[in-house]
Amino acid sequence: MTQTITVQLDHLTALDINPVREIIDPLLEKNAIASLEQTLTFDIQYPRDPNDPRELSEIPEVRLWFVRLDTIYPWFPFLLDAKQGELARYVAMLVPHQFNRVEGIQYNPEALEIFVMNKLFILSDWLEKQGIYSQFRLKSMAQLFGYDIDDSFFAMIKNSC
Repeated sequence: MTQTITVQLDHLTALDINPVREIIDPLLEKNAIASLEQTLTFDIQYPRDPNDPRELSEIPEVRLWFVRLDTIYPWFPFLLDAKQGELARYVAMLVPHQFNRVEGIQYNPEALEIFVMNKLFILSDWLEKQGIYSQFRLKSMAQLFGYDIDDSFFAMIKNSC
């Protein structure tokens, strides 16, 4: 079941991630965070002039809030509803990109590669600590961004610990 996190202008301007903490922290304390896997979406309440052509990911205050969120919960992509486009939107907040009318979001390829690899390392370790089998989940996430990750990559991560 999808759960929506509403983020108001005052949250954005104060870098206040309490709307996320209110949902995440109780489940972390109960060791039940896996129950939120791919269920979260955001409702970003950022008032704009009707003539403002920018996407939310092009607004500095919004992007900075997501950078802050990512530093506190670097494994947060695990919780985002990818089917609703939330993972792609989250990545757009953190990775340089351009919009194409026909093809949609065009991420900077090098920045996207660094981001995906970073998240694979973070999520691999975090999911293992949570007792959640991760290889299929991580491969699926990488595939959303055009990366086909070989099983040997995960063996290498596991052996490096």
